[in-house]
Amino acid sequence: MDGLTKTSRTTAQVSMLPVYIVSLATFIIFFQGFMVAPLLPMLSKQFTTTVRHVSFIEPAYLLGYGLFTLVYAPLSDRFGRFRIIAFCLFVFSLLTLLTAFVNGINQMIFLRLLTGIGAAGVAPTTISWISDTYPYEKRGHALGIFFGSMAGGTAFGSSAGALITSFVSWRWLFVGVAAIGLVIFMLTLRQKNNFEKREAVAKTKDSILRSFHTILSTERARYTYFYVLVNGMFHSGVFAWLGYFFYKNYGLNERQIGLALLGYGIPGLLFGPLLGRLADRYGRNKIIPIGLFLGAVSVLLLSQNFSLAASCLLVALLSFGFDLSHPLFAAIVTTFSSKKGAATGLFAFFLFSGYGLGSLVLSLIVDIGLDKAFKLFGAGILVAAVFSIAVFRKEK
Repeated sequence: MDGLTKTSRTTAQVSMLPVYIVSLATFIIFFQGFMVAPLLPMLSKQFTTTVRHVSFIEPAYLLGYGLFTLVYAPLSDRFGRFRIIAFCLFVFSLLTLLTAFVNGINQMIFLRLLTGIGAAGVAPTTISWISDTYPYEKRGHALGIFFGSMAGGTAFGSSAGALITSFVSWRWLFVGVAAIGLVIFMLTLRQKNNFEKREAVAKTKDSILRSFHTILSTERARYTYFYVLVNGMFHSGVFAWLGYFFYKNYGLNERQIGLALLGYGIPGLLFGPLLGRLADRYGRNKIIPIGLFLGAVSVLLLSQNFSLAASCLLVALLSFGFDLSHPLFAAIVTTFSSKKGAATGLFAFFLFSGYGLGSLVLSLIVDIGLDKAFKLFGAGILVAAVFSIAVFRKEK
């Protein structure tokens, strides 16, 4: 009992400021990751190549990011959360700056791959640090801030890529992002003591692969990671084609599409902490099915081609569904093992694998019609929502 009291008192004394700072780091990393999507036609003209060739800058980033989450997060168990976060943030900022000076698309693709590798340690290690610092019943608040920043970075990145480059060169866009990353890096260094006083570095000789095997040997972990993968596929696949959806159905130009997509990140930015508290209070077993259901309904309604205003609202509702599901999966994942870096590394791996597979699968089936493809994705996640009631019934 004394131990629990001491833990609660220590947790209460931990400032939320480091959470906001590392969430800013996650925001700028996801902002950079998705800001290139609307730039493909511009870059194809700049480098006198095809849009298809230029399009590899996106999967190159996601591939590097997804694979190396399996490396950084477990390393943070051994060497400390702060060191991994600071190192990856600095490397991300440096490589983003170098990208502004490339002379060819192949150089850009290669630097995007390296940037994804460099940035891969920030998000999963942050989740591990949050799980070290806050007890399970309070963790939703911090994770709500974190995932709200992630969703906001995704939405504002894709929007700003079109909006900012209508005023300045794409090269200055990369320079600006690099500068912001370095500022956040300096702010992170100033919070070193707040990180390290709560770090739980695992002194273990277990190999990374053995840690992964141990975690995945439990049914609860396998089901949760499966839902992380499926939900990532659903949101990424739909989001990747929303720009074309607005162009095809409403004739919007790039700047207007950027504004229409802003709604995807607004709920997470505004209500992320509140949604996290709701999960802490009412239980993840109740909130997760609601989040999946909202995502399914949003996409099924989008496929009906209602008015432009209605579609913009449905995009915001789709984002709301993400905010009611993925942060909760992350909180559950942090309970799988004392080696939280390995658990969150797997989380990030399945999440980004889902991101890549989702956009690929929808691209492969889009010939049947975008509206029909949206219906298939919506129906699939609706089925997942129904089964999630049983799968997560024991979660608190």
